[in-house]
Amino acid sequence: MQYITLNDGVSIPQLGYGVWQVPDEQAHTAVGSALEIGYRHIDTAAAYENEAGVGRAIRDSGIPREDIFLTTKLWNADHGYDAALRAFDKSLERLGTDYVDLYLIHWPVPEQDLYIESWRALEKINSDGRAKAVGVCNFTAETLERLVKESTKVPAINQIELHPYFPQPAMRQLNEKLGIVTEDWSPLGQGGDLLKEPVLIRIGEANGKTPAQVVLRWHLQLGDVVIPKSVTPSRIKENFEVFDFELSSAEMDEITSLRRDDGRIGPDPAHFNYVG
Repeated sequence: MQYITLNDGVSIPQLGYGVWQVPDEQAHTAVGSALEIGYRHIDTAAAYENEAGVGRAIRDSGIPREDIFLTTKLWNADHGYDAALRAFDKSLERLGTDYVDLYLIHWPVPEQDLYIESWRALEKINSDGRAKAVGVCNFTAETLERLVKESTKVPAINQIELHPYFPQPAMRQLNEKLGIVTEDWSPLGQGGDLLKEPVLIRIGEANGKTPAQVVLRWHLQLGDVVIPKSVTPSRIKENFEVFDFELSSAEMDEITSLRRDDGRIGPDPAHFNYVG
């Protein structure tokens, strides 16, 4: 495993395991498999409705809690200082732990205009030691620059949609300029046409790896944290086996050149205001 040191000194495993769209009971089984394979970074969220299963899997694994990096997130309906504090307490209760390693604002919800208040709650949670690090997800240049300008603490991470069809160079550059680590969700493009790309198949064959492993290696060599998701044990294992080869600079450039103008898969965070 490779690690990245965040701007507050916290060390995060560069490869994690995500559980978006995984039902609670299945999350318990899948996280258990991931931990057995060797993952030590688990990414969940209140909105995924599987925090209880994730927490149970961590306890059942027998691995010391301090050896597992656990992330969860504040949902859109819980923005605001007091609401965010209450939501965090509920997340801890569902997870069955007294702290998380990383707590993130899931979306800025710009129309609601409460993310600055929410961030102050995260600063409080961090100063109390109940989240070792705090950060954001899906923040745009506009929302991120405002947050940094109006706050005393710079987020440790900005977790954004990022994959070869949507590599977000400008957002990565801004994160780096501000001292924020980029973390990539939907890193495999949600398993669609991306993994059928001839260039990925060719690079994989040249390295004795699958297209998915090639893409995950691309993320790692960009210097980002990456959180692939699968519920199939063989795929979970495959996604973990990405530390024994290296892409050349030419191969990295070829993968980045897959960028598409319509490459975004998820919602545009500048206009995503759902609070249900």
